[in-house]
Amino acid sequence: MSVKIKFCGGVRTVTGSSHLIETSKSKVLIDCGLFQGKRDDYYRLNSEFTFNPAEVDALLVSHAHIDHCGNIPNFVKQGFKNKIYSTEATADLCKIMLMDSAHIQEENIKFLNKINKRRGLPSRDPLYTADDAEKSLELFEGRPYDTKFQVTEDISCTFVDAGHILGSAITVLNIKSEGEKEINLVYAVDLGRANMPLLKDPVILPKGSIDYLIIESTYGGRLHGDLEHAADDLAFYINRTVERGGKIIIPSFALGRSQEIIYYLSELMKGKKIPELPIYVDSPMAINVTGVFKKHIECFDAEARVMFYHDESPFGIKNLHFTSSVEESKKINEDKKPMIIISASGMCEAGRILHHLKNNIEDERNMILIVGYMAKNTLGRRIVERHPQVKIFGVEYNLRAEAEVINAFSAHADKEDLINYVRKSDSSLKDIYIVHGDEDQSTCLLESLIRRGYNAHLPQIDEEVELI
Repeated sequence: MSVKIKFCGGVRTVTGSSHLIETSKSKVLIDCGLFQGKRDDYYRLNSEFTFNPAEVDALLVSHAHIDHCGNIPNFVKQGFKNKIYSTEATADLCKIMLMDSAHIQEENIKFLNKINKRRGLPSRDPLYTADDAEKSLELFEGRPYDTKFQVTEDISCTFVDAGHILGSAITVLNIKSEGEKEINLVYAVDLGRANMPLLKDPVILPKGSIDYLIIESTYGGRLHGDLEHAADDLAFYINRTVERGGKIIIPSFALGRSQEIIYYLSELMKGKKIPELPIYVDSPMAINVTGVFKKHIECFDAEARVMFYHDESPFGIKNLHFTSSVEESKKINEDKKPMIIISASGMCEAGRILHHLKNNIEDERNMILIVGYMAKNTLGRRIVERHPQVKIFGVEYNLRAEAEVINAFSAHADKEDLINYVRKSDSSLKDIYIVHGDEDQSTCLLESLIRRGYNAHLPQIDEEVELI
């Protein structure tokens, strides 16, 4: 039997990444992400696997974002019992991310079921519970960067730094196929950018070391703006909102983007480019994640390590407040003075950000500042597209607050970065598989690579390909 890849999720979309590698001896899953989108699709797609979890020999997790790890408790609930491998930082972060995800699902189901009861609709169960998440965490085994380890009898793995978020990894698989022929399969999903604050740049693998490449395409047809200009835009929007007495609401991923935005706000305040407003990080998960950042300084770039060693952490500015309790969160909305609120989830699909949007979206003085990618059919995307009315907890609200987007903060590689990554690895590439992008972005990257003479393929969901 040859080596096969089954593209089970995160294909022609940016959520729910999951890919099954199958040999004559092994079945290994790379990522087990949560699909985010319309509620009915969310429950259907996350509840069902197109393979038997009990038959999978190992799970490799590229990083701790929910669209890459968020369905692990359900995967374990449905029969998976073997080891889950990730970097050490990712293992620590998943302890937070998965427990928080379970808590959010349980709380949101309670709220939703109250509405369903009033409307005479059937109640729902959460996709998984905190108990399910705890059971899955027992299977994690952290591995250091740049250290090869055996996953199964015929598959070994090395994690190298992807530069996307803390602990993120390019997953390098060495697979022994029939006749002891070796295949090098590289999973570069998600891939970071060079010169981002705090983290190291993505590792470029040596030429000739990749046979097959699975690569993301979140920004496969777009170029990011300059980060310095993004910081200027951030200052401009904050100052404009403060002048009219409004609040700045920033939906943000609790992992990665929240810490990055805190860094930029800290630098802007130090440079007196914005007033010293109260900054509320209203996400228990973001608070815990920031603690993991402090623990894993070895993942930082040289400049960030110097800042921490000299006690100049951006997470220590005096007007930065981390709110953990529900009572503290409610008090934020009672305070009508200008402030900055950073809250999860990043795509506005769950968590405390929904309450802040509900309380502030109809006030034209306020600003909803989008600093990350918003997938199709999410509340965040509807805000980006400026729908006149949006639903929050099933209730329609008028979008009167100003909504602005700054894409340059993205921790994803853009079109040029992705093409350059392929170019620097191209001496041995037999095929490239493009995943993790809305279809227009994936198609754009596909066409760009084909024009440059590469063999590239855009899989369908659940498509199987055989590696020769």
